[in-house]
Amino acid sequence: MKILIIEDEKELRKSVITYLSAEGYLCESAATSKEAIEKIGVYDYDCFVVDIMLPDGNGLDIIREIKRKGIVGGVIIVSAKNSLEDRIEGLEIGSDDYLVKPFHLSELNARIKSIVRRRNFSGSNEVVFHEITVNIDSREVHVNGKSVNLTGKEYEILVYFLSNIGRVIPKDSLAEHVWGDYMDNVDSLDFIYTHIKNTRKKLLDAGANDYIKTVYGVGYKFSA
Repeated sequence: MKILIIEDEKELRKSVITYLSAEGYLCESAATSKEAIEKIGVYDYDCFVVDIMLPDGNGLDIIREIKRKGIVGGVIIVSAKNSLEDRIEGLEIGSDDYLVKPFHLSELNARIKSIVRRRNFSGSNEVVFHEITVNIDSREVHVNGKSVNLTGKEYEILVYFLSNIGRVIPKDSLAEHVWGDYMDNVDSLDFIYTHIKNTRKKLLDAGANDYIKTVYGVGYKFSA
C-alpha cells in the first residue's frame, strides 16, 4: 500500500515514515502544501495522511484538491487542534478520519488499515479470490490453506492485482505503485518481469491456478 505523509514537523514525519515502512507500507512524504500538490498530480496513492497546519497553506485545501481530481485514496487528517469545526469540515469535504496530535503510531496504522479495507475490499480483513486468501492485517497469503512465503514486493504486487481484478495494469503503473519515487531514476522496467515471474511461481507451486496474464506491449491482468 502506498501512502503520502503530508507533515511539516520533521521528527514526526520521520517517525511516521519509519513506523509505517516497517509495517510494509511504501511511504512518500511532503513537507509543504506545494510539494504535496505536485506529488498528488503525478503519483497515485492508496491513502493520504494530511496535517492541517502547513507552512504555506491549509491541509483542508489539499483534501479539496484530492477530491477535485477524483482521486479515490483514503484521507486521514492529523492536527494539533482538537477543533470540532475542523473535524466537521474535514469530514464534509471527504476525509475518512481525524487524529489529534499527539497520537500513537499504532493507532494511525490501525486507522489506515481500516480505510484501505473499507475502500479496496469492502471492509473485510481477508481477501479471498478462489483458492487464494490474503489477510490484510497480518500480510499472510494462503493457497488452499497452505502458507505462501512472498517477499514484501511480491505481496504488494499480489494485493495490487487483487485490488484491480480484471483490469489491464500498465507496467509503469504497477512499478510506480509498488516502488514509488525510486522509479524516477530507473531506465528500464524489465526487472518487473522477474518479480511477476517469482510471484506467479510461488502461487503455482502452492497449488493456485495461473491468474496473472501478460498483456503484450502493455502490462498485466489478474483474472480467472
